[in-house]
Amino acid sequence: MQALHYLGNYLRPLPVNLRRMMENAHDWEHLPFVHPSSFADIALVESGTWGWRCKTALPNGGGEQLIELLVDEPRHYWATTVVEGPGQGTQIHTQASARDEGGITVDVRFYAPQQPASPEQGAMILGYLQAQYAMLYDEDEALMLGRQQALDERKAAVKDEGPMQVDLGPEVDLDRDRVHEASIDGARILVRHIERRWVAHAARCPHALGPLDEAEVDAQGRITCPWHGYRFDLATGEEAQSRCGALALYAVSLDGGNLVVRAR
Repeated sequence: MQALHYLGNYLRPLPVNLRRMMENAHDWEHLPFVHPSSFADIALVESGTWGWRCKTALPNGGGEQLIELLVDEPRHYWATTVVEGPGQGTQIHTQASARDEGGITVDVRFYAPQQPASPEQGAMILGYLQAQYAMLYDEDEALMLGRQQALDERKAAVKDEGPMQVDLGPEVDLDRDRVHEASIDGARILVRHIERRWVAHAARCPHALGPLDEAEVDAQGRITCPWHGYRFDLATGEEAQSRCGALALYAVSLDGGNLVVRAR
């Protein structure tokens, strides 16, 4: 770091805990899906408890980068380096710290491989990076809060088991253009009408509990998780590339004209 030029930093309070923040730092897969304006695509080179190294594509044909993220887990610290591509040599070091009043603060420090040509250029680069990281943390905050909510829901569902089936009422009265919500055995489920049939599935992705409420069904009868792009076949529940377990599906039937959903 002694050979680098310090540009400045970005401080951000976040209403999450350190565990969610470190989980997010290790999570390379979410980058093009949660941050599409910053990452067009990503491919893993290698990963471990030490962090990860990935090839990324920038949006709008902006080129490709090789990015490395190294993690110091006990210190809640990580450093990101652009190894190759646009911005090569740039390093971004982040320290996360718990706050007494709850939540955390991240201190993001920006380093350039050489001193800018002028103070004005340095201020411009710093302003760009600060604006980019403000947007990145806006997006990451939503993901981390959603992840914590999903974990809390799952914990509560274990303690408070619900019915094994639910009656949604007369099938003819149900709007086929909207997603209906229900609860079976303490778990939240979604009921959709696709291709002239009703389908019921878990409301959370089995990979990392991403929300599937607004996920649309594609021409192949699959839905895509907005957090990591995992795609699930609503006929079988299987993920398109077998990257995780199957999405939980539920039995749907008509009983006296009413739409009834049951655990399989």
